[in-house]
Amino acid sequence: MDRTNGLTDEPPAAYPTVPHRPPHVPAEEAGNRARAFHDLMARRRTVRDFSARPLPDGVLEWAVRTAATAPSGANVQPWRFVVLTDPERRARLREAAEAEEREFYGRRASDEWLAALAPLGTDWRKPFLETAPAVIVVFEVHKGPGTPRPYYTKESVGIAVGLLLACLHQAGLATLTHTPSPMRFLNEVCDRPPEERPAYVIPVGYPADGARVPDIRRKDLEQVMVRL
Repeated sequence: MDRTNGLTDEPPAAYPTVPHRPPHVPAEEAGNRARAFHDLMARRRTVRDFSARPLPDGVLEWAVRTAATAPSGANVQPWRFVVLTDPERRARLREAAEAEEREFYGRRASDEWLAALAPLGTDWRKPFLETAPAVIVVFEVHKGPGTPRPYYTKESVGIAVGLLLACLHQAGLATLTHTPSPMRFLNEVCDRPPEERPAYVIPVGYPADGARVPDIRRKDLEQVMVRL
């Protein structure tokens, strides 16, 4: 017995195993399916103009379930998805986020950073936090009274958020990844304990009629892929 922490020196028992049942995709169809998914995801864009149109029942729950299928370090699953739909709660979120953003744009951001953001037309104003019918605040769950120590936390949560965005896009919804800094105000807005550390704020909804997005281009495959 290790008397420093009350834990045995024995490694934890291995998980029981079950047969792996991957989806069956004929080899001749694999490329077509990969391309079809690419073509769908290539139309995903960050949206800042949202409609107040209600979301279909169940879509947020299925999106979070999908996010929670992500791999994670030691299978700790160190994520919490707080879904804000109450208008008063989203108003509080906007007020607190804009206070931080005014500081960022007015004092904290370097000239280089502001120059990089300028073509996108962003500023401290975040009306989408109220106009979108839902906002998902994603927290990293660290060691606490009822939670174990996580491993590769940021990597695990980042993969989960990628699946979340893909699922919501698949459902025909628009999203935005907002990362105010610092974020600790989100614990108070969302009533979360200190071992949960906010990582992403994601408004979810339908684009407003006539919504426009910057005409940006993704890098070519040759710029992002190296084959050895």
